[in-house]
Amino acid sequence: MSRIPLISGNWKMNLNHFEAIQMVQKLSYELRNHDYDAVEVSVHPPYTDLRSIQTLIDADRMHFHLGAQNCHTESSGAFTGEVSPAMLQKLEVRFVIVGHSERRSLSGETNEIVAAKAKSVFAHGMVPIVCVGETLEERESGRAESVVETQVTGSLTDLSKDQLSDLVIAYEPVWAIGTGKTASAEDAQLMCAHIRSVVTAIHKPAGTKVRIQYGGSVNASNAAELMSMEDIDGALVGGASLEAASFARIVSFQDA
Repeated sequence: MSRIPLISGNWKMNLNHFEAIQMVQKLSYELRNHDYDAVEVSVHPPYTDLRSIQTLIDADRMHFHLGAQNCHTESSGAFTGEVSPAMLQKLEVRFVIVGHSERRSLSGETNEIVAAKAKSVFAHGMVPIVCVGETLEERESGRAESVVETQVTGSLTDLSKDQLSDLVIAYEPVWAIGTGKTASAEDAQLMCAHIRSVVTAIHKPAGTKVRIQYGGSVNASNAAELMSMEDIDGALVGGASLEAASFARIVSFQDA
């Protein structure tokens, strides 16, 4: 089955209101000849930029999907400082990152919390990008596959069979995020194939449909090789997504 690649730019805590607008305008220009039916694109700005970017996408009829970097499990309530999936839905957000390694390590998010977030994102008509990945110590001790398998199964427990098929999973080896180190294309493929086998074991039809991204120091130089792997269906891009020309080159990996 042919899966449409998804390239997602995770801006993290970068780009203010004005910088975000300029970034998206430049990206739209850089990708003016891009075939969005062949490779989908999502941008995930900070919460403070979402409304501006959503307005810009609508007004200029851009073909990007709007994404968020996180959300709460509940639709509303006494959760100071949190943003609900219902709020994101009203802003026409399409994809929501859940369980990013920085959220897991810095905010103590467990597989159970990630599972609840993924379920809530789907319940509000959006698609979660569920992040998984091992640390360097876990890889060097030979536990990478078992760690990632536990994260996958634990983070998808509350999803229906149809939701498993629509899901996006991002494999991000923690040791490669923001370090300049990248898993080889072959190593990334092996883990993404393992993730696909785990999803297949949960629900066989979903195994061929679920999109699996690779993330971890993806750039214009390595994107084409990574995207050529059978079980890699896109990329979750961090630092390289903050500059329009570099991100556009990653999106245009098929032209490399």
